[in-house]
Amino acid sequence: MIESIQHRRSIRKYTSAPIEPEKLQSVLEAARLAPSGNNKQPWKFIVVQSEEQRRAVMEASHNQTWMMTAPTFIVAVADMAARSPSDLPIYVDENSPHWELKRAIRDTAIAVENLLLEADAQGLGTCWVGFFVQYEIRPILGIPNNKFVLGVIPIGYPAEQPAARPRKPLSEIVRYEKW
Repeated sequence: MIESIQHRRSIRKYTSAPIEPEKLQSVLEAARLAPSGNNKQPWKFIVVQSEEQRRAVMEASHNQTWMMTAPTFIVAVADMAARSPSDLPIYVDENSPHWELKRAIRDTAIAVENLLLEADAQGLGTCWVGFFVQYEIRPILGIPNNKFVLGVIPIGYPAEQPAARPRKPLSEIVRYEKW
């Protein structure tokens, strides 16, 4: 596992080769198997492959045209209804104070990391895109207002191999017993 963690990069240029269905299934399975608080599994994933839908998602993602080189996008959605007793008809966005939404985002982020690492293990590249706003991206994909789009993950065969970016040493980020 450490090899995929060390090797994974944010890829912004892909080949035109399609992703084999079994590899895509493996990536989605890795996300499905992620741990979550109280095993609520508050994630949903939308696989976007048509050029029209990918273009609309790219445009909602502040026109990051490099995204269109990926043959597939996986849109990760956090569903706080998985953590709440009812599917409340509320509006959530980047400023929502709801505790259950924050927990759903945390759990969905774990699932996305599983997805990114399995993609790397399958020889695929990914990039977690989070530069969009809820009210623009949700209508494109028919996502209800009480769901939170956590990220758009372009995925495909990498056409670049970026160098590793610097990371802080453990001595700067680890404390023992107390701060």
